[in-house]
Amino acid sequence: MSSDEKGERIAKVLARAGVCSRRDAERLIEAGRVNVNGRVLDTPALNVTGADDIRVDGRRIGAAEATRLWRYHKPPGLVTTHRDPQGRATVFDALDPALPRVVSVGRLDLNSEGLLLLTNDGALARKLELPSSGWPRTYRARAFGAITQSELDHLAGGVDIEGMRYGPIDAKMDRKQGANAWITMTLKEGKNREVRRVLEALGLRVNRLIRTSYGPFQLGTLKPGEIEEIPRKAILQVMSGPNKG
Repeated sequence: MSSDEKGERIAKVLARAGVCSRRDAERLIEAGRVNVNGRVLDTPALNVTGADDIRVDGRRIGAAEATRLWRYHKPPGLVTTHRDPQGRATVFDALDPALPRVVSVGRLDLNSEGLLLLTNDGALARKLELPSSGWPRTYRARAFGAITQSELDHLAGGVDIEGMRYGPIDAKMDRKQGANAWITMTLKEGKNREVRRVLEALGLRVNRLIRTSYGPFQLGTLKPGEIEEIPRKAILQVMSGPNKG
């Protein structure tokens, strides 16, 4: 094996080769599925170089691929995971098999829909997920119940719900539709089920949730299930930002 004094961490190398995200790479290692130079790896605390023979499930990984990024319109009814213990259909099952292996930038839950960024670079996915990226996420929610703009304005200062602190949220009432209200919400943290939990705390029940943008990227006119690659120039602008590396 290579010395820890040179090369890059094994998890980063697996991510750059398009195998999986860094986080998932650590899980693969824990499961004994990563082999380096003929030895099963038992720790992610290892640096490797291009001279090392790195295999996952017995298959040698390829060289690092050029970073690519896609906009995908996730339909409701798909889970954002590569393998689902409950056997539910996943986002990755629905993608064109001709695509390289990709990971998602964050997640959308089973019943949520809208913009999901996909990339073949796990390191880029991690970078874009971090709250420190400062990237706003915008959602349109249809929620059952009574609410006023004044109540929504209170979310601008953040809110505590069952011991969890949610940061500032810009929430605007778009229109009322019978007993439902359409609300546009922009936030920067994107904690698990954040929009749903915040609106539920206000006495609403979300019955449709669409993510319309993630940072500078918009859902636009993509139809459910459609995918479109983001130009290389836009990716380079993201990678050269303040959180590069």
